[in-house]
Amino acid sequence: MTDASGPAASPDTHRRALHASIRRVAIVVNPLSGGVGPQAAAEAEAILSLYDCEPTVTTLEGPRIVDQISEALDAKPDVLFVLAGDGTARSVAARAGMQGPLIAPLPGGTMNMLPKALYGTADWKAALRKALDEGEPMVVSGGVVEGEAFYCAAILGSPALWAPAREAMRTGKLKLAWMYGRRALKRAFTGRLRYSLDGSDKRRAEALVLISPLISKAMVKCDGLEAAAMNPSDAAQAFRLAAHALFDDWRHDPNVTTQPARWIGVSARSKIPAVIDGEPMLLGREAAVTFQPRAFRALAPRPPAGEDSV
Repeated sequence: MTDASGPAASPDTHRRALHASIRRVAIVVNPLSGGVGPQAAAEAEAILSLYDCEPTVTTLEGPRIVDQISEALDAKPDVLFVLAGDGTARSVAARAGMQGPLIAPLPGGTMNMLPKALYGTADWKAALRKALDEGEPMVVSGGVVEGEAFYCAAILGSPALWAPAREAMRTGKLKLAWMYGRRALKRAFTGRLRYSLDGSDKRRAEALVLISPLISKAMVKCDGLEAAAMNPSDAAQAFRLAAHALFDDWRHDPNVTTQPARWIGVSARSKIPAVIDGEPMLLGREAAVTFQPRAFRALAPRPPAGEDSV
């Protein structure tokens, strides 16, 4: 771990004050993540040197990553910035919980759902400055599915395979979006989900999307996850629903029903494909999802940017 403290303030060296009452600022950087790069640690040091704080910058190194993150949390900084992939950001936030330091996940992954929801940008330098200039402590709620935490959204079922296509479309990579879309369509309708909300009778759906209050346009109170069941009956409806998800408010589609829930049980005849805050994974044939009203504390502007609100 390298101490990247900037020069002490003097009459002719004026460093910017942080918006929040924090002093000890730590940042962990994974240069191998897709949106980071080998110069990120030095660039972060340069930005932090402009602020009146005590910064520590750590470059994550392969097999030592888990230990380095533990050391960063154990040092109890006032805020811990995470410049790494989506999975690492989720893991650090989950480990910090409500008792750990403030967490500020910077966009260093592929989909960057949580950073974009908090800071409204895919530029990690802009997100870092926004957190330092405007950030305040904020409680973030979320959910847990089979031990995996999420703070934006979990997509369960074959339409989870559309997530990479949606992200490629958002970034203008039309050829890649088409390739992902074709792959998703081939795997669609191979198995439907059975789900129960808060102990209700089981229902069937092609997919279930669970959306946190952080990014849900429909949730007024932080009293559960928005559960959206999707039921396209054929390929044409699937394409229409995919277009809604890409370009407008998919809740208006007649094949979508939504309601809040705090506990969700899901089962299928085969393993369930899922995307958890942008991270694709494969769940078992049964899964349980629980709502966490107080998951961790973030350093973010109020209100959060909500760029990826859905």
